[in-house]
Amino acid sequence: MKVLRSQRKIKPHFPKRIAQNREITGSNQLWETDLKYGYIAGENRFFFIQPVLDVFDRTIIDYHIGLNCIAQDVVATISNSLLRRQLYHKAEKLIIRTDNGPQFISQVFGEFCAAHNLEHERIPVKTPNKNAHIESFNSILENECLSRYEFQTYEEAYKIVSEFIKHYNRNRIHSSIHYLTPEECYKASLKGTMVFKAVRL
Repeated sequence: MKVLRSQRKIKPHFPKRIAQNREITGSNQLWETDLKYGYIAGENRFFFIQPVLDVFDRTIIDYHIGLNCIAQDVVATISNSLLRRQLYHKAEKLIIRTDNGPQFISQVFGEFCAAHNLEHERIPVKTPNKNAHIESFNSILENECLSRYEFQTYEEAYKIVSEFIKHYNRNRIHSSIHYLTPEECYKASLKGTMVFKAVRL
């Protein structure tokens, strides 16, 4: 007689995978992502930065900058990163490493990772060293960009942070990748023109 409510649909549970010790030998094997806060003095509010970093070549593949950062924003950033690296519908297993922030433990992010064959692993609580490469980038971002400006508007903050990330990828050299820039390292690793040390983490 259709007088009863329909049965509640139980959403699938995505098991928590703890970050493992790994040896990374090439690009697009393990990416790290995290959230970083910036402050807009002229508007007395914070904004969010969510970069996605390849631990092998140190490139910031894509990033989100916004006044909010919810699970859908994180999904969009990872999705754009897959497009940039031409990894959509690839058979290779890519690992995404994050902390335990609400955006990363959300149902939305879990469903996205499952749908795109991404292995999502989370670092144990209070162990930022397990996410060392993205934490290092966040420190660089703070020291070389955010701390040097007193942003008056969101538009100003967006422009300056975006320009810094481009500078980081294209111009800032790293001793750990033979004093190349991240973009140079990525191109060299794809072509096989240089041998790079494996990254152990």
